[in-house]
Amino acid sequence: MHKDLLRLMRAERSVRAHLTVTLAAAVIAGLLVLVQAELLAGVLSGRFATGALLFLAAVVGLRALLGWGQGIFAARTSTGVKSALRHRLLARLQELGPARLSGHRSGELVTLTGRGLDALDPYLTGYLPAMAVAGVVPVAVLVRLFAADLTSAVIVLITLPLIPIFGALVGMHTKAVTERQWRALSLLGGHFLDVVRGLPTLRAFGRARYQASVIQRVADSHRSATMRTLRVAFLSSLVLELCASLSLALVAVPIGLRLLGGSLDLTTALLVLLLAPEAYLPLRMMGTRFHASMEGVAAADAAFAVLDDAAAPEQARAAAVPAAGGPPEIRLENVTVRYPGRDDPALREVSLVITPGERVALVGESGGGKSTLLHLLLGFVAPTEGRVLVDGADLAELDLTAWRDRLAFVPQRPHLFATSVADNIRLGAPSASPELVRRAAVAAHADEFVDVLPDGYDTLVGERGANLSAGQRQRLALARAFCRPDASLLLLDEPTARLDGRSEAAVVTATAELSRGRTSVIVAHRPAMIDLADRVIRIQEGRIVSDVLAEKSLVPGAGAAQAGDER
Repeated sequence: MHKDLLRLMRAERSVRAHLTVTLAAAVIAGLLVLVQAELLAGVLSGRFATGALLFLAAVVGLRALLGWGQGIFAARTSTGVKSALRHRLLARLQELGPARLSGHRSGELVTLTGRGLDALDPYLTGYLPAMAVAGVVPVAVLVRLFAADLTSAVIVLITLPLIPIFGALVGMHTKAVTERQWRALSLLGGHFLDVVRGLPTLRAFGRARYQASVIQRVADSHRSATMRTLRVAFLSSLVLELCASLSLALVAVPIGLRLLGGSLDLTTALLVLLLAPEAYLPLRMMGTRFHASMEGVAAADAAFAVLDDAAAPEQARAAAVPAAGGPPEIRLENVTVRYPGRDDPALREVSLVITPGERVALVGESGGGKSTLLHLLLGFVAPTEGRVLVDGADLAELDLTAWRDRLAFVPQRPHLFATSVADNIRLGAPSASPELVRRAAVAAHADEFVDVLPDGYDTLVGERGANLSAGQRQRLALARAFCRPDASLLLLDEPTARLDGRSEAAVVTATAELSRGRTSVIVAHRPAMIDLADRVIRIQEGRIVSDVLAEKSLVPGAGAAQAGDER
């Protein structure tokens, strides 16, 4: 993680500048300790005149000023790094698409991008500057001690490595317990969000109290993991402080004896006693801040694991822009799709041609592969074998953003955001005028209920459309599609599922209008929606088992005739 994080900081120019100032201020403030010790030893021993107190005060003031500046620039470094990492993480989550994101719990991703990355503050503002100081100041102090008193310098040189050795031994255990604590926190955040989202269902089935007890157990697990982490942190501090105290005693006792014996002058003795603790202090501070920063390090590890997901469908490439124009021709050539963690493929060697402007209905049992075929066309999943051609061009080589600009997609469960009706309709066309939004709503038969809402098109629909019925949410999703008049490919995933008869009739009528002049692929179960199609393709266990003309597919007992018309 450290290499990835440092590479990220080097890539961001402003972050790199703030980090440079932060580390420089920390190192300079650390080196000023030597000047401070020289002046203080000279003043106390009478070697320097009392006027040297002014220089001493100036050094102390300069160190305080550098510490203040280090804090400001360290905070800016932390803000810049977290912002850059969040932007990259959110962009990566967008690239992964729904199919890949199904392997991540949404609550854990929310915890990661929020509370998790905020825990990077101790690492960036404390541990990194402490590490820079620990790499410079102890060496400078040792050099000065060798010039002042060889015996003391040798003692410090021998005992100094004990601190990083003991710190590393405890640190390895700290990393393990902190990762367990982070996993417990992610589990708590993920499960809590899932429970809140499913609370109406839990209450309907009388399972809300049980889930409250589950959350309590998960919270207790996180509390226990946190306490284990704190115990290790306190143990580490005890070990480092004990090691440093014993090492200083080995320096101080001989200094006192030699000073009493007259073999060492007072100025040198004071200088050694003032400098020796400064050789151990940066290493002790680095060890202490290491423990405080480990939660952020664990969160950053999780973030970079998402960023480095090699199985993402969209790889950085020089993508061709799909040619704009009329309804596209869609061709699947021996396409097989396998999802990670599943033995059976979702699609098996599917070959299919959808001509420009044709309306195709996909039917079959749930889990047969219908939605996977839509996700293929959306670019959410990539074929494991075979290829998808759009007007003769391989979809894998096209700019997916430009390709999706040609699509209108209505999912089975459309997501409505906690904003106005108008903003939800113009989701796919942010620059759409209020007049275009109204026309889209009228075409989708959504104006019937929007006009009677308290604030009309400015009415807030609530999170996930909580203030609307299922049919109203579906008609708003269709209005979104109408709000993209340039879309030449229409994809619908069971748009009439869970609707009553009146809502279904409105959605079917709107779909018939929307699909006119467009290549359309409709996942459907109900006869009213299937009647809109030119062809009906049945998919079972990932294979196309029949492909017939729609008018013949609906004739009872026409199996023989259908077999003759299958393509």
